[in-house]
Amino acid sequence: MKYEIMMDMLFTLLRRRKMTAPELAAKYNISARSVYRYVDEMTVAGIPIDVMRGPSGGIYISDAYKLPKGLFTREEYDSAVAAMQAMESTMDSPALRSAIEKLTSHQKSDQSDSAISGNILIDGGTWGNSGQFAERLSVIERAVNEREALEIDYVSREGNKTRRVILPHLLVYKQNIWYVFAFCRMRDGFRLFKIGRMRTILRTGKIFERLPFSREDIPLSFWTDREACVEARFALSEETIPFAEEWLGVEAVYQKDGKNYAEATLPDDESLVGKILSAGAGFTVLSPASLADRVRAAAESIAKRY
Repeated sequence: MKYEIMMDMLFTLLRRRKMTAPELAAKYNISARSVYRYVDEMTVAGIPIDVMRGPSGGIYISDAYKLPKGLFTREEYDSAVAAMQAMESTMDSPALRSAIEKLTSHQKSDQSDSAISGNILIDGGTWGNSGQFAERLSVIERAVNEREALEIDYVSREGNKTRRVILPHLLVYKQNIWYVFAFCRMRDGFRLFKIGRMRTILRTGKIFERLPFSREDIPLSFWTDREACVEARFALSEETIPFAEEWLGVEAVYQKDGKNYAEATLPDDESLVGKILSAGAGFTVLSPASLADRVRAAAESIAKRY
């Protein structure tokens, strides 16, 4: 019974966009506490459900969420949609139309984790799992093209979560990371948002007029402008040269006295140490000493676990 309720809650949230805990509790004849417990379990399972407190709050699910591939067989999916479309033809039900739109928007395909824009194919999945990044990118690209405002839950580097409405104007790809250049109504100005930090994305259905901006307004040097940076120098083994060229660029790699080195200005964020460790023992931090100390401490911590 519990999992039947959780499954129905999922489809209800996909259809209704947002509901309150009392509404869901009344619908399933359970307590509000049970509603929150079920929401927590679905969140742990990877479904991006969020809770917003306050008078206009509620429980909602990201428009970038896509039903997992294995939820329906092709026959089950086609039969469900056909039955709902037959019902909709005989009754005027906005809720039923919304359900059909939700289901058809989640239609499966062999490239469900990829986004295609013109002559560019973007696979947002990670090695080992399907991922949901391409779905976020697809929603944002559509919003840019259609000039639709988005409501997002954004998590900062420090872990602070804010809910804001943005007017997306441009997708930006830099250093293997996707951003959206958007006017933020909360900050009353243009900002560059890292798409990977958007926990949920909701389409508002509200069309905005594009605001004028120039290339100079886009903070393409935002790492040096907005985040702490580090001037790093590395010693490279022959095996790690391809890694360094791919990550830092071929222009950053050079030889001196028969040895290989690399120098680059890097964002000193939470991913830097992990990136360095992923290169292996042949990728050594020469400077600054503080960065070398952090890499050493992280390596020692990992070693203690094995």
